[in-house]
Amino acid sequence: MRPLDQVPFYAQWRLPLLRSVLDSGGVVACPAEGVWGLSCDPYSEVAVHDLLTLKRRSVHKGLIVVAADAAMFDGVLSFLSPYERQRVCASWPGPNTWLVPNQGVFPDWITGDSTDVAIRVTSALPLKRLSESFGGPLVSTSANPAGLPPPHYLWALRRYFGVTLPALPGVLEEAGKPSTIRRIGDGTIVRP
Repeated sequence: MRPLDQVPFYAQWRLPLLRSVLDSGGVVACPAEGVWGLSCDPYSEVAVHDLLTLKRRSVHKGLIVVAADAAMFDGVLSFLSPYERQRVCASWPGPNTWLVPNQGVFPDWITGDSTDVAIRVTSALPLKRLSESFGGPLVSTSANPAGLPPPHYLWALRRYFGVTLPALPGVLEEAGKPSTIRRIGDGTIVRP
């Protein structure tokens, strides 16, 4: 794979189309750091439930929310101590997801059975551009039905979900991997 230095020129025209899908409560696919992912508006209950149905995943597990920059998470970051906020922000952008107290910022269909929310500022340029185009954070979860391996190529995504799922063309980061998930309080690694 080549390094991801830009969203391919041929894909730029798709951003407004995908934004309209997101605005209307739809689900889209996009390359993330390590695997292809599914994204939707985290504040749309219908969109999140549609995404969970595609994945065959329980709402009780919770979902990761990603953003183009840390300012999009000011609502939850403002509740952290200055040290915690600096620690989290210093790890971004990149495959570092943090479990932080939700404080009612995101709905329970995002947090699942937890009082924390999983947040990350992405280093994957296609996903970053999608978040920028949308104007806020997005759900980002691997684009695979439960129990099946996550896709690393667009053809594998299409094998799972067909050609009707809107997707932003692009490639995964060359050294990409699924994000490490840490708990902010004690730094415990929940997923290596």
